[in-house]
Amino acid sequence: MSIASHALDKDFPEYSETIKRLNEDDLQFKTESDTYHRLDKQIRGLEERGVATDDNHFNALKIQRAHLKDWLYHRIADSHRSH
Repeated sequence: MSIASHALDKDFPEYSETIKRLNEDDLQFKTESDTYHRLDKQIRGLEERGVATDDNHFNALKIQRAHLKDWLYHRIADSHRSH
């Protein structure tokens, strides 16, 4: 079974150009985006291996991913509005 990716451009297709621009022009955004995508890949790998959903480490990773995604989304939306 394939676990769905939570890549930013898939979750926010309406902002794909803004995401691309931020990755090219904003080093902090690029760094956080890269961290988010590595974390998402790690979580999907654990899900594919059937890690128990009550595993503390697994849950901590998912919370970290959610916080990063929230931060990234706000940067994307703010940048989109200002252009």
